[in-house]
Amino acid sequence: MAILSDRWIREAARTQGMIEPFVEAQRRDGCISYGLSSYGYDARVAPEFKIFTNIDSTTVDPKEFDPKNFVDRETDVCIIPPNSFALARTVEYFRIPRDILVICLGKSTYARCGIIVNVTPLEPGWEGHVTLEFSNTTPLPAKIYANEGACQFLFLQGNEPCETSYADRAGKYMGQKGVTLPKL
Repeated sequence: MAILSDRWIREAARTQGMIEPFVEAQRRDGCISYGLSSYGYDARVAPEFKIFTNIDSTTVDPKEFDPKNFVDRETDVCIIPPNSFALARTVEYFRIPRDILVICLGKSTYARCGIIVNVTPLEPGWEGHVTLEFSNTTPLPAKIYANEGACQFLFLQGNEPCETSYADRAGKYMGQKGVTLPKL
């Protein structure tokens, strides 16, 4: 399995619509950087957030998730309460080729502030906006900036196309748009 370069990512974005909208080079003019890097793509967070709350004192259950666990905010700056988390989504829409697996890592700017970004791998054949999980591990409120870099996606090419893709399995998160809550 090889990690793919900026040339490959650019070509796949142009010819296969793998990333839309696609930013051809790193942008960092007064913001947390985003766009194409040497061996990855730094995606932006959209201004739609679901912030965890305990106002209704519901239980967090991945099998029967209660949307009342979150408050919705559309904003350019999301403030995550101490020791809490928020869900968001990428600005970019991804279409993953059948022989590619994508791994996501958080931006160092956020990590150095105690903000962890988690995303499960993007499987071959999956497409959609990526739901991002931001965890504020600090005892202080933390800011997330919309339309700026949030995480870096690394593209790994398998030795051959997979036998069964995410699309073939009709995966439950296929084609997601917006911030998507857990499904069973």
